Formats: sequence, C-alpha cells, structure tokens
Amino acid sequence: MREGQFKNSSGCAIACIFHSDGHLENGTRIKKAMQLMHDRSNGLGGGFVGYGIYPAHREDYALHLFYDDVTAKEKAECFLEKEFICLKKEEIPTNQCVINKDVPLIWRYFIKEEGNKKEFETKLIQAFFKINQEIQGAYIFSCGKNMGIFKGVGYPEDIADFFQLDTYYASTWIAHGRYPTNTPGWWAGAHPFGMLDFALVHNGEISSYDTNRRYIEPLGYPCCLLTDTEVITYLLSYLNHEKGLTFEECADILAAPLYSEIDKMEKSKRCYYTQLRKNFGSFLITGPFSIILGHEQGIFALNDRLKLRALMIGQKGQSYYLASEESAVRAMQMELDSIYSLEGGKPFIKNREVNHYEKG
Repeated sequence: MREGQFKNSSGCAIACIFHSDGHLENGTRIKKAMQLMHDRSNGLGGGFVGYGIYPAHREDYALHLFYDDVTAKEKAECFLEKEFICLKKEEIPTNQCVINKDVPLIWRYFIKEEGNKKEFETKLIQAFFKINQEIQGAYIFSCGKNMGIFKGVGYPEDIADFFQLDTYYASTWIAHGRYPTNTPGWWAGAHPFGMLDFALVHNGEISSYDTNRRYIEPLGYPCCLLTDTEVITYLLSYLNHEKGLTFEECADILAAPLYSEIDKMEKSKRCYYTQLRKNFGSFLITGPFSIILGHEQGIFALNDRLKLRALMIGQKGQSYYLASEESAVRAMQMELDSIYSLEGGKPFIKNREVNHYEKG
C-alpha cells in the first residue's frame, strides 16, 4: 500500500485538566480545548478519559467494549460472566445524530473486585488480552475503577458530543485528537489507550516501536491494536504496576540520557542511570513524543529529551491545564497563576491531594 492511501499527515493534539483537590467538572472545557486545536486533527480519531465519573460504582471495575456485531457481544459476555461477577451491564449512551456511520456496538460492564487486588488485576489483564485477541470483533478499551475511556473515529469535539461528555463529571480529563501517524483509523485504535487505571495519550511518532514491542510482548503484553502508542501504555504498566517503580524512575527509563552524558555525571547519578540503562535499555523511547498518562491518583506527563513535541502546562490554584498549545491551555482557563513549556525529558507529576471527589 502506498503512503497516502491511509496516512493523512497532520499534527496531533493532546490536552488535560487535572484538579488536585478532587473537585469534578463535566467535559465541556476539555472539549473546548480540543475544538480550538481542530486543525491538528484529521477526523480519523479522537478520544477522552475521565476519572471519577462513576461514583455509584467507585469500587467496581468499569469495562468499556466495542463490538462489531451481536455474535461478538454474546461471546464476550459469556466469557465475562463466567470469569467475573458482573454487577451491571448496559449500552453506553450515545448521540447517533453526531456520528452514525460505521459505529460499533458500545457497551459497559461493572465488575466486582474479588479477593486479593493484585491477583484480581492480573486476572483482569489476562481477560483483556484474551477478548482482544481471541474473540473476533470484540475489544475491551477501558477497564479501570471509577474511570472510563470514550473514543472513536471522528474529530475529538464530535466524539465528545457523540458520548455526551457534558453529562459526565471528572476530576481528571485527558483528550487526544487524530489517530496514530502510520496506521489506519479504527475505533479500538484511537487514543487514549487504557490498561487498568492507566490511560495514555501521545503526540508524535515512536521510532523505537519494534524494539519496545519485541521486549514487552514476552512479558505478557501482546501488541495487537496496530499503533505505536499502545506499547508505551504497556511499558509504563509493567514498570509501575508490576515492578513498582516510581514515575520519576519511569521517566528516567523512557527518556534516558545518552551514555556520553551519563559518563560526565557525579558518581551516584552515574551509577543510577547506568543501572537503569542496563536493566531497562529496551524500554527507551526514541523519536519525537509528548505523552500524558492518567492514573487513579493523578497524572504523569513527559516529552522527548529534545522537546520535538512541546507540551504547555498552566496552573490556577490547585488545578493544572496541559495542552499542545498555549492557546488551548487558555481556552480551558484564561487567567493562570503560571504557564510554561515542559522541559525536554523531565517529567511533570502531580497527585491528588485528597482521597475523594467533590462535584464542583
């Protein structure tokens, strides 16, 4: 297939609203930021994730699934009901007047956690890959607690209207416009990509994809969704969820300094970075990128060491606004206490200051 038959070169747009005090807002402002960056998108995909959106099921895992047809739905539901306690299942409300072409069946399931949390999440990840790989036409695209991913084929502002995001309230909103650079647009391949409570959006192109993929797949993370962004989600899930590394350490692995730079560091830093490169060298991401990762307790953002994909960060009180452009930051919050461009290779990490959500 010749380049151009499915590749539509355009910029990507990412944005985030994070309230560290836990207060909630609906999806209106995050949609506004993406709408302002409309020209960065190409209509092949958009998506959002909200944290705190399911207060009635805050202790249950919310699974969002796409189905190509009723047969796929029946097979997936049979498997889920056999393996888990399904407290509730329902079609996700959508506005078909906004997008009505090639729309899959879109359902959600609230699953009760049983037994040891870590063992249960391991079982859930196994179910995630089993359905996505073995049940043709069925795809789990969100499976965290009190959070949900909403994505599809279209401009991000249309995806927001399609899923009626003005009716959901979240303390963290993260959004993405456009599909992966080198792959065709399809519903399950849109950003954000989710794994348990993680949801990641990415602006750029990962030239180290094959190296990263070949390393992570034998560790139990098959890459089957046709995009370089998927592998970043799995790298971070493995490092943080399984290995217990901090997000600071994850950043030092994904955007590691060159050995020539490490050699000039003082001894303790030199030993630290040398060990990370020796143990996790295949986790190094190369190519232009900026990423925003949401998780249960907060957000993590990072761009490549050369800052080829800028990420602006604004602060107003206990709220933080991130976007590919300053104009999009100010579309979410005009008056700011501070605003700056994230330094290349240096992470932005913020956690919620409270353990509850409050509707603002």
